[in-house]
Amino acid sequence: MSQYHEPVEYLDEKAKDIVRALNSLKEEVEAVDWYNQRVVSSKDEELKAIMAHNRDEEIEHVCMTLEWLRRNMPVWDEELRTYLFTDGPITELEEEAMAGDKKEEEASSKGDISLDLGDLK
Repeated sequence: MSQYHEPVEYLDEKAKDIVRALNSLKEEVEAVDWYNQRVVSSKDEELKAIMAHNRDEEIEHVCMTLEWLRRNMPVWDEELRTYLFTDGPITELEEEAMAGDKKEEEASSKGDISLDLGDLK
């Protein structure tokens, strides 16, 4: 089974790299799940520690791949900035972000564009 959903000859190298990254991301997340289940299930504390270490290494790989995707696909950057490292209900963050975008659009249409430089006096 091919990893491509479109004819490969239609894809440029960037698209192929994105496919590679997304496939790696899926595999790493799956490995996190496997190790985590083993950690929770094992009765042997030393083995649990080894598998927890392995799980955490896979999490590192997930994060590295996410960062590559963020740098190479602008929507990843936008969405990660909306949802990561926030507090409060996750499901409300989209509404807050959209409200902020609407305020920016209204200010832009009125000519009230701020560069957020603060007081320059």
